[in-house]
Amino acid sequence: MKNIKLIIVAAVFFLISAACWLTPDKEFSQSERRPLAQKPEINIQNLLSGQLESDAEKYTADQFPLREQLRSLKALTEYGLFMKKDNNDIYIQDSHAAKILYPYSEKSVSNATSIFGEIYESFIQDTDSAGNGRIFVSVIPDKGYYLAEEKGCPHIDYDKLFAQVIEEMDYARYIDLTGTLEADSYYRTDLHWRQEKILPAAEALGRAMGLELAGLDDLRQITATDSFAGVYKGQSGLPLKAEPLIYLTDDMIEGCKTFNYETNQEGKVYDLEKLSGRDPYDVFVSGASALITIENPEAAKKTDRELIIFRDSFGSSLAPLLLSDYAKITLVDLRYIKPSYLNQFIDFEGQDILFIYGTTLLNDSYTIKR
Repeated sequence: MKNIKLIIVAAVFFLISAACWLTPDKEFSQSERRPLAQKPEINIQNLLSGQLESDAEKYTADQFPLREQLRSLKALTEYGLFMKKDNNDIYIQDSHAAKILYPYSEKSVSNATSIFGEIYESFIQDTDSAGNGRIFVSVIPDKGYYLAEEKGCPHIDYDKLFAQVIEEMDYARYIDLTGTLEADSYYRTDLHWRQEKILPAAEALGRAMGLELAGLDDLRQITATDSFAGVYKGQSGLPLKAEPLIYLTDDMIEGCKTFNYETNQEGKVYDLEKLSGRDPYDVFVSGASALITIENPEAAKKTDRELIIFRDSFGSSLAPLLLSDYAKITLVDLRYIKPSYLNQFIDFEGQDILFIYGTTLLNDSYTIKR
């Protein structure tokens, strides 16, 4: 009987492995927003070094038959049967999926602020921007700021993080956004904030920066898709319900032109082709990219004011809401461009400067180039 059981188990594992290696590989996991391991190269060098074994293990795990269904079963078991608070560090509170942000990394925050400080010293401190007090900094709290304590999940000391940024960036005026946001300001299945829910945050930034932001309340809401499923849906493994992705626009925004220095292409503020791509959130100014400019012909008729935003992906949906007061906005993502290259593309003289980053990136800032 024992031999029969062993034979059955071995046969099952053999059939599963054979199915994994014989079926066509999937290149990308849409739910997890990451590339999947591909079939490893079989050669003597990889075999002798042990690399083949390691690569084969990753490949089998990523290309496992019924992988998504089994991930969901595991997640439902963790939450429902074992009553765990989280699965893969994702927890559910008030119908929102959120990621545990813990522990607090003072070193990581200092890494980020030191890079920002180097940019200030190299390009900004001797300009009119510094002389006229036109440098601002703000931190966007992740959803855990509003959800983690109620759920009983560990979370960073947010007040300590905010205070550290203020202290280490004393050349910039800090703008507090915590009171302008709530859990419902963010997508239920994603880490990002919802553009249609962040008008109070944009208004707070506008007041602090001396902007009028005329027409902000008159922007039209356009539902780009009703089936947006954010990154936390895939990471949690739970069958979370998709939700609408909405963008705000008017004739002025529609008349703006973008230029992406990475692709050397012009475009629109909202790139609707991205809706069918890997991450529909990239509809906002074409998503993550090293350097993008937005030129506003309508505003240029009455002002030559410009804004430079050092940002992560949250800035993509924020920038359109600030356009009414600027002839040009430049978006800089330091994850994709070294600061030493900036003066080759940007003339730092007299612009408003805004450093605005989410707590998630600041607490793990080593993707920022220096």
